[in-house]
Amino acid sequence: MRLDFFCTFRRLTAGIVLVLTAGNAAADSRHAIAMYGEPALPPDFVSLPYANPDAPKGGRIVFGNTGGFDSLNPFAQKGTVPWQMQFWSYESLMGRSWDEPFTLYGLLAESVETPADRSWVEFTLRPEARFSDGSPVTVEDVIWSYRTLGTEGHLRYRGFWSRIAAIEATGPRSVRITFADDDRELAMLAGLRPILKKAQWDGRSLAEGDIHDIPIGTGPYVVSAYEPGRYVTFSRNADYWGRDIGFRRGTMNFDEMRIDFFGDQSVLFEAFKAGEISAVREFNAQKWDSVYNFPAVQRGDVLKTEIVHGKPSGMTGFVINTRRAPFDDWRVREALMLAFNFEYINDTVTGGAMGRITSYFSGTDLAYRPGPASGAVAALLAPYVHDLPPGTIEGYNLPQGDGTARNRSNLRKAADLLAEAGFGIRDGELFGPDGNRFAFRFLIRQGDTDMQTVIEIYTRALARLGILATTDKVDNAQYTARIAELDFDLTPFRRDLSLSPGNEQRLYWGSETADQPGTRNLMGANLPAIDAMIDAMLSARSQDELIAATRALDRILTAGRYVIPIWNFDVGRIAHVRQMRHPDYTPIYGDGPQYMPDVWWYRD
Repeated sequence: MRLDFFCTFRRLTAGIVLVLTAGNAAADSRHAIAMYGEPALPPDFVSLPYANPDAPKGGRIVFGNTGGFDSLNPFAQKGTVPWQMQFWSYESLMGRSWDEPFTLYGLLAESVETPADRSWVEFTLRPEARFSDGSPVTVEDVIWSYRTLGTEGHLRYRGFWSRIAAIEATGPRSVRITFADDDRELAMLAGLRPILKKAQWDGRSLAEGDIHDIPIGTGPYVVSAYEPGRYVTFSRNADYWGRDIGFRRGTMNFDEMRIDFFGDQSVLFEAFKAGEISAVREFNAQKWDSVYNFPAVQRGDVLKTEIVHGKPSGMTGFVINTRRAPFDDWRVREALMLAFNFEYINDTVTGGAMGRITSYFSGTDLAYRPGPASGAVAALLAPYVHDLPPGTIEGYNLPQGDGTARNRSNLRKAADLLAEAGFGIRDGELFGPDGNRFAFRFLIRQGDTDMQTVIEIYTRALARLGILATTDKVDNAQYTARIAELDFDLTPFRRDLSLSPGNEQRLYWGSETADQPGTRNLMGANLPAIDAMIDAMLSARSQDELIAATRALDRILTAGRYVIPIWNFDVGRIAHVRQMRHPDYTPIYGDGPQYMPDVWWYRD
């Protein structure tokens, strides 16, 4: 009996030791963390692969935005802020490499630690990390930033706070976050929250204040001058704390970056031609080939650079507000899709030079495959088969026009669907089952000339169905307010998507915030199947599981007819002054706010 007891005790003790050893090994402190697999760069990496570590510092460049701004606080819900500001002036504990699907490297934090199940994550701050005013970044600042952004900050930060069970200091420079949910991506997202200075806001709310209340950050640039609605100047902080760390070496090279504001895109382009702006991004392939031949281009003073990428297409088009009747009926949405004569519109607006987006993740392995769902995708969808949009299981393809202006075949199909949904024609006008004429409004920003052209062609097709479509053109402030209040029928829409989709999918089309003011789920998608596919993505333990869940989600979203898709921006196009240079190596995510201007530099 005594012998059996000690044998059992020794086996139990050995098991406990193994468990603890395994747990400690899995939670070793590291310089980086990847969603799947291992980080590509070693601890002593010199620079990101798409940055030039020897890039010179200096130069002044000017960008142009349309509209205006009435706030310089990117973290408050109210106000319109220059969108570039959050990328230039603020930093997080970790920084993302845009040459890997989802890998983070130390930025304000020198190391990260998490167990195998990622139920918690611990960051250790760099001792040299500083705010732009020279004060050190402390654990207290970190904890305050997470709590404040999560409770009174912009809505995009609040969802993450609800997933935190505890946040606590574990040492003079270390902080641990324990999660309330089993979600492996939370350890990654925790590294991407901006860190602000607590002392600046003592006795004040981050959500309030006027345009002069600019949050102090740790980023390479600070606001050095501004005039509300006209311009903002960002100057490189000569004492920037992180200039020599691998993640920052060769980045943020310009001494000064200014944003000028213009009434519309055409005025902005004329300013570029006149040499008042340093660079513009062009999203219309026909314009790229036809209007970028002005004298400065011919002289070589302005260069045209094309940048390819390997990221998903994302979704660009007109989002339909399904909270409003009759857009809550899929047959009406399909009729609108049929009436949208993409082939003719594309030929008219871009010369047929740009292909169409076919799904949310098209162009990658994450995109759903044509034909009926099968294998793991079918198994994920099976419990929801009776509630899925038609075409989800069988396969759904976007309507194709015949290339003619009248597009008769598709309009006949659209008319049949509308009749099935209870609509009828009287005196050339379409009336719904409620007795009201089918009329709706597009909401667009002033100066969005490309979309205005598309709408003009589209409304003529809708008129042939008896539908009255008009356009509300509003300034930036009005547009932002109306979108936040979900006050629109159809509006231009863009969602960039990742090679490693995760919790952001809840924000984009999860049911929890579908009817919440300020939601990013503009279409009002509200299906248990969508939530379930997002859950499956977040619980995936392998790349194969992630691919299956994403393909299933892609099927539902595409068959849901929530957005009328337009062009696939598979190539980035930047026209810029010859003094702006860039590395030869392009990251897999291609161009974006973290590529230009981040890794570009100035040289005469």
